[in-house]
Amino acid sequence: MITYRKNEIHELRTLHAFQKRTFDIFFATFGLLILWWLILISWVCASFETRSNGFFTQKRVGLNGRMFSIIKIKTMRPISNIETTVTKNDDPRITVLGAFFRKTKIDELPQLWNILSGDMSFVGPRPDVRGFADQLKGIERSILFIRPGLTGPASLKYHDEEKLLAKQDDPETYNKNIIWPDKVRINMNYICNWSLKTDIYYIFKTICR
Repeated sequence: MITYRKNEIHELRTLHAFQKRTFDIFFATFGLLILWWLILISWVCASFETRSNGFFTQKRVGLNGRMFSIIKIKTMRPISNIETTVTKNDDPRITVLGAFFRKTKIDELPQLWNILSGDMSFVGPRPDVRGFADQLKGIERSILFIRPGLTGPASLKYHDEEKLLAKQDDPETYNKNIIWPDKVRINMNYICNWSLKTDIYYIFKTICR
């Protein structure tokens, strides 16, 4: 069992938040300036394929437990008898272009706006729907002290999460009992050992993966 000292958890919030936020604002602005055309084309294609708004928005748990609307390129179409928020790689809701957008991570690009607006950071715990992050207890609620990220150590470890879940008889239970607790452990370790250098490392590892 890993223990965490309160001063370790508090350090990122008090000493490095400005540095992290400045980095996010600068590179989110830069990213939007050079990638806006790709986001626009992807949105148009997704709109035609799904016959709806090509942007997907969903409420997620963010900084200090505040809910915000995450923005992605839409990669799925609704199917009446499927309502789970857990997605497998063979999920029938995923469209043809959606599979490409998910594989290349193009669907994540609109989150640059979430970063610029202050809802997210480039690196941090991935923002979850209600029932996960908002249920954290004790010192593990420190995960909510930082902005959720576009990528991070837990995201990198579980980059093939959809394939992993597809192999399980009960994906939702496996996600709840196995994957989620491991992500909490990884994210707590990230907070305790944060540095701008490690953030840059995770960003480059994500790009080069």
